[in-house]
Amino acid sequence: MQQRKGHIEVKNVTKIYDPGGADVHAVDNCSFEIKPGEFMAVVGPSGCGKTTLLNMIAGFDTVNSGEIYLDGKLIASADKRLQPGPDRVVVFQQGALFDWQTVLENIIFGPVNSGAMPRNEAIEKARELMALAGLKGYENDYPIRISSGMKRRVELLRALINEPKTLLLDEPYRALDAITKSVMHKFLLDLFDRTRKTIMFITHDLDESIFLSDMVGIMTTRPGKFKKWIKVDLPRPRDFRTRTSQRFLELKRETLEEVHEEAKKSFDRGEMEKA
Repeated sequence: MQQRKGHIEVKNVTKIYDPGGADVHAVDNCSFEIKPGEFMAVVGPSGCGKTTLLNMIAGFDTVNSGEIYLDGKLIASADKRLQPGPDRVVVFQQGALFDWQTVLENIIFGPVNSGAMPRNEAIEKARELMALAGLKGYENDYPIRISSGMKRRVELLRALINEPKTLLLDEPYRALDAITKSVMHKFLLDLFDRTRKTIMFITHDLDESIFLSDMVGIMTTRPGKFKKWIKVDLPRPRDFRTRTSQRFLELKRETLEEVHEEAKKSFDRGEMEKA
């Protein structure tokens, strides 16, 4: 049996913006682990360092101290600058589709442009993924012609076609209405059940964090570190009925209590929050 990949280890990582100047401690001595094939959600008050952590893993931001490992290999430290790569693919909340390219061209752009996959092979793979995502027949449409939920699906397929070890999702459904978000949750759960990719999911939505994940990490107000881990022991596969179960409500209450405490600290600090 092939061993799963995508084991993320973050050890004693600190991130300070403008050291010696504004000296903003975004993340302080933060450690955590995401096991291969695990879905981890991260919640916490605004400005607590959630996205900073994700950006450091993705290679978009530097590490001041500490180390980041992927499948046992050191990929970032104060002395080693991590570069973005196809093994860690990010899906952002604002979206990043090319408006001038069709849905199909958007999906195949990464592997074709990098030379990782011949164009014909990439097209065949993209069509298979589109069929799984309910997007068959939209190959030649442009992003402006499809709904926001469909755009989110295209962005996830564009990430998956690269066969990444990990998916890093930064509030990808924040701008969606409740009904569209519900559809996207079901799509992501089905996708996770099929692929078991390691996922790090940043969100402010506590219901979303519990419904989707295996583990919820709750961060403190800045400087951010993990205050508590909540194991989500809800059985998979999950559907809308999961949200009304007694266990779901218990987990939500526990998460809400911890997040509310940190959010109040952040609010009380007021103007002290600079970033």
